[in-house]
Amino acid sequence: MRPRLPEPCLCLVTDRSIGEETTLVSRVAEAVAGGVDLVQLREKDLSGGRLLELAASLKEAIGGSALLIINERVDVAVACGAPGVQLGEEALPVAAARHILGAHALIGRSVHSAEGAAQAIVQGADFLVVGTMYATRSHPRVRPAGPGLVQRIAPNCPVPLIGIGGINTANVAKVLQAGAQGVAVITSILGARRPGEAAWQLKQVMLAAWKASRAAS
Repeated sequence: MRPRLPEPCLCLVTDRSIGEETTLVSRVAEAVAGGVDLVQLREKDLSGGRLLELAASLKEAIGGSALLIINERVDVAVACGAPGVQLGEEALPVAAARHILGAHALIGRSVHSAEGAAQAIVQGADFLVVGTMYATRSHPRVRPAGPGLVQRIAPNCPVPLIGIGGINTANVAKVLQAGAQGVAVITSILGARRPGEAAWQLKQVMLAAWKASRAAS
């Protein structure tokens, strides 16, 4: 059976450049214990072998407490037994990834426009990562689209939307209120002194916002 994202879903995207590289796995594990539901391994500069080693370490550290997906590297996802992948707009087509991974794989697609979202839905993506919401360290030259982009996509979207880009406890509610089922973060958790506590705080704000938005609908 294909995995389903929880409601709301807190996704942590890895970045070895934040903090000590040697503590990345332990910090991710702390974050999962604090409430992270989905971990996206995104280390584009690593070779396939090193990425596989890191994926195996992460998978062991988080156990069954969170889903682990691999950014674009379908081969690594197969090799480590990850349940799915996250594909960029210029990555493999969703159908090609599913052909390799199987019908039960969880496949996400990054989109930056309503048109891109429509195409990803037709291709069969299971969820969409929508950005950029706010100014972000990882994409400093990208002009933020804001939660309005989620709001434009949500009415015609049958799959979960995950907002990404500069999201923290101060603005996460706006992203969920716009129609997202979850958010993906990097710095607000990995850059925190206590990643587990940062994840817990963000998840609590998300849960409150999710409950309020559902009560109002």
